[in-house]
Amino acid sequence: MPAELLVANLGVLPYGPALELQRDIARRVIEREIPTDVLLLVEHPPVITLGRTSKGANLLASPSFLRERGVELFEVERGGDVTFHGPGQLVGYPIIDLKRHRQDLHWYLRQVEETLIRTLSVFGIAAERSSGQTGVWTSGRKIASIGVHAREWVTWHGFALNVSTDLSFFDLMVPCGIAGVSMTSIERERAAATSIDLVADSVVDAFSQVFDLAAHRAHASVLSAAALTR
Repeated sequence: MPAELLVANLGVLPYGPALELQRDIARRVIEREIPTDVLLLVEHPPVITLGRTSKGANLLASPSFLRERGVELFEVERGGDVTFHGPGQLVGYPIIDLKRHRQDLHWYLRQVEETLIRTLSVFGIAAERSSGQTGVWTSGRKIASIGVHAREWVTWHGFALNVSTDLSFFDLMVPCGIAGVSMTSIERERAAATSIDLVADSVVDAFSQVFDLAAHRAHASVLSAAALTR
């Protein structure tokens, strides 16, 4: 019988509280207070995050310009360079104890990519990997970014899948530090409106299949109410 995956859809939530929540859940998974894997799904107001390998030159806008546009800025512990999160983008934070699966971060990244590739196929988009780069592409355009962190084989941070994202925000940076990259979204590829809730449901189905887990919905308050109310 597959192990359990708790899935919590946080709706629209600013980046700071969501980061605090996933760090808290990761700590509790490490300490065995939460005995299952967890997947948080969320949509953020506009925010740019800088990963561990970020280079200052890849952020093309000043902090003051970002504030004027209502874009938050965070430096975080995930791998990777600079990326954008915002409305119309489905962000997933899998908090997975790899000791229950396979203690191999490269394997884990390929599994997350496989989850997104399967999700996109549901919407008629043929997606693929790009050799030597983490993330998911379609016809040479990047549609999903991935950046993770792990401690004691427990992961947090995760993936960002562009559904109906305003792609002009990516002009403020060199996305993921990849010069010349062209970003795209599900709606741009399909030339049709796409429900982010339907995409979220497909992600949960694909994630459950790829990681051999049985998904159960949970309210975020079950996981950590304090992190959402501070």
